[in-house]
Amino acid sequence: MRPALDSYTHIASGKVREIYQIDDDTLLMVASDRISAYDHILTPTIPDKGRILTAMSFYWFDALGVPNHLAGGPTDERIPEGAVGRSMVVRKLPMVPVECVARGYLTGSGLIDYRATGSVCGVELPEGLDEAHRLPEPIFTPATKAEQGDHDENISFEAVAATVGDDLATALRTATLDIYSRGAAIAADRGIILADTKFEFGRDADGSLVLADEVLTPDSSRYWEAAGYTPGQVQPSFDKQIVRNWLTSPESGWDRASDTTPPALPDDVVARTRARYIEAYEWISQKSFDDWPQG
Repeated sequence: MRPALDSYTHIASGKVREIYQIDDDTLLMVASDRISAYDHILTPTIPDKGRILTAMSFYWFDALGVPNHLAGGPTDERIPEGAVGRSMVVRKLPMVPVECVARGYLTGSGLIDYRATGSVCGVELPEGLDEAHRLPEPIFTPATKAEQGDHDENISFEAVAATVGDDLATALRTATLDIYSRGAAIAADRGIILADTKFEFGRDADGSLVLADEVLTPDSSRYWEAAGYTPGQVQPSFDKQIVRNWLTSPESGWDRASDTTPPALPDDVVARTRARYIEAYEWISQKSFDDWPQG
């Protein structure tokens, strides 16, 4: 008999996840089907998105071979009925207050910073780079952890060190680049480019770093199809770019610079986004999403 969700204490809400306390040592992370863009939670939800993110995280936690926060499998008996397939039982750990971003390619906020300063988060880069160019080597470009509704702000390594100390900052950079390289190599074997990603870390009782939260999902990572990769232009990606493109198109009628709530997503945008997320999971994991638990 599985427990009821309301038998656990709800302790936090994010843009996508709800977190509950199971006991003093473990938490339940439940991924919803919510989708956000430009710091707004959108309507309607994307069917099965929470299950896809959970499936992807379980795949990567197993494939990466580094210490992680999982404390049970996808069908752990502590997961309530109705939450199976979209939940992770995880260890309760003190979290490091830094978004640990690795970039192997130049795009997004990194490209904006580069065009303005010639560097990203204080890391000097060669001249002449443009959209989607591969970097000489992957770089660590940390960010602050923003409250819901605020932007994560890119910061320098020195700013991280000032916050958490030199030793921990160095450990975060080393772990981030190591895990990114592991993930990028696996993705490359599948014909996928892992352009950039964001990790979060907790700390074990001995102070060592533990990979936490979600990992290498389409919500936290940019994936591009290697066969169609064309430097110098925006690449089609396996994430919510379909949603972003529609929101910023004339069709939506929404002004990103305004304070107004974005309009509801059309059915075809919802369907295409769901299909793109499933495609990312199946392509990388080489498993069928139909086989993932649901309940």
